[in-house]
Amino acid sequence: MTHLSWVSIVRLGLVQLCLGAIVVLTTSTLNRLMVVEAALPALLPGLLVALHYGVQITRPNWGFRSDSGGDRTRFIVLGMMALALGGFLAALGFVVMVGAYWPGLAISVVAYALIGVGVGASGTSLLALLAQATHPRRRGAAATITWLMMIFGIAVTATVVGKLLDPYSPARLLELVAAVGLIAVVLTVAAIWGIERRHGFVSAPEAKQPFREGIAEIWAEPRARHFTLFIFLSMTAYFMQELILEPYAGLAFGFTPGQSTQLSGAQNGGVFVGMLVVGIAATGLRIGSLRAWVMLGCAGSAVALVVLAFAGQVVGGGALILPATMALGLFNGMFAVAAIGSMMALAGEGRGAREGTRMGLWGASQALAAGFGGLIGAGAVDLARQFTDAASAFGFVFVLEAGLFAAAVVMAARIMDIRIIDTQRQPGLGHMVAGE
Repeated sequence: MTHLSWVSIVRLGLVQLCLGAIVVLTTSTLNRLMVVEAALPALLPGLLVALHYGVQITRPNWGFRSDSGGDRTRFIVLGMMALALGGFLAALGFVVMVGAYWPGLAISVVAYALIGVGVGASGTSLLALLAQATHPRRRGAAATITWLMMIFGIAVTATVVGKLLDPYSPARLLELVAAVGLIAVVLTVAAIWGIERRHGFVSAPEAKQPFREGIAEIWAEPRARHFTLFIFLSMTAYFMQELILEPYAGLAFGFTPGQSTQLSGAQNGGVFVGMLVVGIAATGLRIGSLRAWVMLGCAGSAVALVVLAFAGQVVGGGALILPATMALGLFNGMFAVAAIGSMMALAGEGRGAREGTRMGLWGASQALAAGFGGLIGAGAVDLARQFTDAASAFGFVFVLEAGLFAAAVVMAARIMDIRIIDTQRQPGLGHMVAGE
């Protein structure tokens, strides 16, 4: 059995890129179309996205299966196929919903459930493979590389599809979503094919303890439990703006569908830069601890959200939207990559052969927080709009989100102070830069 080479790590990163490319269309572009073009309440796409995150509560089970051995390539490929099909059905459901609400809604419910299954099966199996097959010295670098590739896929897809979507038509929407899904499946098969077998990680499934006992053992570990709670709080703040940023741009400043989608691309471009900065500074140049980067990312995100809220209250505030959105992405990226590095550092601690289960547990916590955060954000906007104008309603939610990020700063300072995370234990990028 050999560890993954840098080429193999980049190939696995292509799978993450494909995951992000499909998901951004369902959580960003379709959300804006529902709220602005179809004049549906923001709570509806919030509930649908929450459904796909809720289904991902199965992530620990996928991780547990990965820990038990077997062919992970199958789960990764089949999961991507389910995700691509779910993405196309989500677009179809929206198109049908405009003319026939209930049939379209039924299609959308099936679609978003499929999306949740696809992300859970493919994403968790991929992370479990990375955690097991990557050399300990390269885990931090592997996490940074694969996550950056996912963000790159999100940013490029949002930008390109945003440009091609203008002028908007239902037929064009379906064609674009189908094309992205097909490309993602083909690229995933090409990227993953043969990696497990070549490196000797395919084995017959082993009979191990029941899933409930396995997850109970992980939850009994204080470090894993405390970090799970931190992930839930911080990711709730992280995802609250996901469903409302594009509608905010459309309702408060008159952005077109293409312009608001490109705004999402600019945000994810900022995330990419933020992740790259921390990946190089913290794990390559050893500048700052992961705890410091997490705290800076959360604090900076809070400030950017306050600026977004302020923009809607002043004349000419639309000029602040793009720089504030890019800043939000930048600090979100700093926080996210530091948190990912923390996950990789902790995945191999405690009881052995439980990397997949721990990654699944934290993935489920993140998914639940994403669904909860998106739902709360969308619902709070709908409620606030009953009492005030659109700009003030969205601004209220942005300020609320900023408060949660501030709370996450305090929690990070206390929880990570027990030094379960240390950049000295994550030399991955340093070795890569040195040419290992």
